[in-house]
Amino acid sequence: MNKNAVLNKLRGGLVVSCQALPTEPLYGSKIMARMALAAKEGGAAGIRANSPEDIAEIKRTVDLPIIGLSKVNYPDSDVYITPTMKEVDELVEVGAEIIALDATKRLRPGRQTLADFFTEVKKKYPDRIFMADTSCYEEGVTAKELGFDIVSTALSGYTEYTKKTKLPNFALMKQYVETLGLPVAAEGGIWTPEDLQTAFRLGVWTAVVGTAITRPREITRRFVESLRGGA
Repeated sequence: MNKNAVLNKLRGGLVVSCQALPTEPLYGSKIMARMALAAKEGGAAGIRANSPEDIAEIKRTVDLPIIGLSKVNYPDSDVYITPTMKEVDELVEVGAEIIALDATKRLRPGRQTLADFFTEVKKKYPDRIFMADTSCYEEGVTAKELGFDIVSTALSGYTEYTKKTKLPNFALMKQYVETLGLPVAAEGGIWTPEDLQTAFRLGVWTAVVGTAITRPREITRRFVESLRGGA
């Protein structure tokens, strides 16, 4: 795989996150594939998707680069984005061009550190593109040291030690762009075109938008809550 060619397809473009959990009305691989098609027709440069099943269906429907992940809960860890080698193997098998991993400092299942886990991953799949989903600057620096190809702000506000962070975390995006020397993906709390423009003005490589585009239940709630607040 030509890493630069894949990453350049995302440069300056919008990645649309097409994900739905089992508790959501739009849950289902075929629905997510149609959502991805709508995103492509709207001008998306790439898709972020959860689970081998959804990714396989999306790849049959669109030809955009896919950032793949698997959300799996393990009882002994708070890490749920591609937490073990099993999920990595499945994402490689289904052909996700970029694989996203939780790159926070939290311990993985079996009390494995990120460093030990990613060393095994890179040894097994040296030619794959890996995205580090991080929550704070320290994690971005560690991700670069470990050899990740692209760093994302996706988990800012979602770890215990960043839960009070205001999103979008433009300050973290700026720090990453100015110091890491890696492609940076802006993700988390991007609700408006103005948020998106601000992220790109900071110099990010690409930006991921999910809820604001592909989760109508949450979009509706936001509008309804605005009515209640303004009554």
